[in-house]
Amino acid sequence: MDTEAQQHMERDRSSRPSEAEQASSSARSEEISDTERPEGRSRFVLLGRTADRVPGGHYTLTVLICLLFLALFSNFVMQPFQIPSSSMENSLRIGDRVLVNKLAYRFGSEPQRGDVVVFDGTGYFGNADYIKRVVGVGGDRVVCCDQEGRLEVNGRSVDESSFLYPEDSPSNVPFDVVVPQGRLFVLGDHRSDSSDSRDHLGSPGGGMVPLDSVIGRADWIAWPADHWTRLDRPDAYARVPAVGGAHG
Repeated sequence: MDTEAQQHMERDRSSRPSEAEQASSSARSEEISDTERPEGRSRFVLLGRTADRVPGGHYTLTVLICLLFLALFSNFVMQPFQIPSSSMENSLRIGDRVLVNKLAYRFGSEPQRGDVVVFDGTGYFGNADYIKRVVGVGGDRVVCCDQEGRLEVNGRSVDESSFLYPEDSPSNVPFDVVVPQGRLFVLGDHRSDSSDSRDHLGSPGGGMVPLDSVIGRADWIAWPADHWTRLDRPDAYARVPAVGGAHG
């Protein structure tokens, strides 16, 4: 019995961590804790010190961070533009603010017929940004007008009545052009009050907008609130055949 009791006691002692092991484990735990805490503390302290140096403290710092985020968002993702003229009425009115998707054509996609695009007109239209509707892409033959007075793209007449300004004709200037590759033929929806590709046919570039001058696609009317809407691509160009014969 004494021998069995002694064996039990020895097993109990062997299963318990020694004081040295407990101290070592505690030291490791403290070491891990000490290596993790300063990182979080240093970030907090850095923000605190930055806020202390800025007039207005944490409130001002928060505003500045938000403004920085908005600036980055505007420069690389979605940028607001204000409509300065009536050239796109009634789709877009003077004073409307549109949100332009700057990523729409960044990953291999290109503007399509019917898209409303914002582009830099420097060297082609004028030293400013413009907003127009794409009616012809690279390789397209754009003619005005057919026997019924409609725009014709690649031999297919286009019914623009859903977005053309009331009582406007597709064009009061006849033209027959082939759009070079890498360029766009653009028109305003208010044709009688729009300076667009028709007006620059004799200028350098022939009134065609280079793809690399396109800033983005206008996707939304954001202001005023009662005019909030999405700018969808109209169905008018859906049956226009591509240059190779397939429908666009």
